[in-house]
Amino acid sequence: MNRAQKAELVNELSERLKEAPFVAVADYRGVTVDQIDMFRRTLESKGIEYRVIKNTLAKRAIAGTEMEPLGDHLAGMSGWVISGNDPIAAAKALRDATKVLRKEEKFVVKAGYFDGQTLDAAGVDKVADLPSKEELLSLLLRTIQESPRRVMGVIRGPIRDMRYLLKNYEGTLTPADAGE
Repeated sequence: MNRAQKAELVNELSERLKEAPFVAVADYRGVTVDQIDMFRRTLESKGIEYRVIKNTLAKRAIAGTEMEPLGDHLAGMSGWVISGNDPIAAAKALRDATKVLRKEEKFVVKAGYFDGQTLDAAGVDKVADLPSKEELLSLLLRTIQESPRRVMGVIRGPIRDMRYLLKNYEGTLTPADAGE
């Protein structure tokens, strides 16, 4: 790869990383080509990109950005997981796709980036524990609907209580009293 190609790769990577809300860097030592290929395909189906980038080029791409502290974790074999639009879904997909590889200690998350902060491996797992965008939207909808529901309950309360009172009173009347 000549200098022009490297410069183009660094610029392209830098632009891609600026758009990504979630990024994770992992050591993939000991993972077979078939396992990485399956891992990559699993992530791609969810709109997440997995790339192996030379550490020196990655450091150039993140230089001067909020992700620059990730450069401290770029040693050895480094694979980059770059999210699409939904960072929580990307973190969950990363955790699910690497469950078996992590148990075998073949795929180790070194660090990550989310919401302007550099994260350690535990932080990346915490991002995966956050509720997804759909879950947050449904929670917001329930919260918005709850207030009018409570107001309607308060408005209907006196009418409901009056109906119960009249039903109870009707039950206490004898048939002779009811006709009068």
